[in-house]
Amino acid sequence: MPVIRALFIIDVQNDFTEGGALGVEGGEAVAAGITRYLAEHPHRYDQVFASRDWHDADNDNGGHFATTNAPDFVTTWPVHCVAGTIGADYHASLNTSAVTVGVRKGQGRPAYSIFEGVTDEGEPLTQRLVDLGVEEIDVVGIATDYCVLASALDAVATGRMVRVLDDLVAGVAPVSSALALEQLAAAGVQVERSS
Repeated sequence: MPVIRALFIIDVQNDFTEGGALGVEGGEAVAAGITRYLAEHPHRYDQVFASRDWHDADNDNGGHFATTNAPDFVTTWPVHCVAGTIGADYHASLNTSAVTVGVRKGQGRPAYSIFEGVTDEGEPLTQRLVDLGVEEIDVVGIATDYCVLASALDAVATGRMVRVLDDLVAGVAPVSSALALEQLAAAGVQVERSS
């Protein structure tokens, strides 16, 4: 039987790309790169999951938003990716036509890993992976040192084969992004180019 392979596109949203509330350098290039990659390999993936931070507007999302003190950019952050706002939308350079499963995370609480989210239909991600028979996962998106890291670590912990495509990710900072890729490799994630 053929192996069922999925692509995880992590948080390629306006607020995480240049000009956004928490924009990272290279975010727009990652959005365009993922679009190009999917166009060049239309049959590589059986399923394409795309996650979005989808935070509540009327609370601090479990302390995730810095509302009384300045953000520390470790556990507290400026307001970002509020549900239904332009900042929470996918970046325009990301063609989402190949996306088969949308995932929303951070609804009222901190959430970094795609596994902390639910599908747009409200189903836990782990259950959807089981239902679809997904055995291998490639991970791309933003940010290397936070949500990509957390998502790939959780994916490999499920016992699946996991790759991070390091030319299709962008991080908050170069040092922490390099350390994140080292941590992923040590955990058994394959870190390689998309080509």
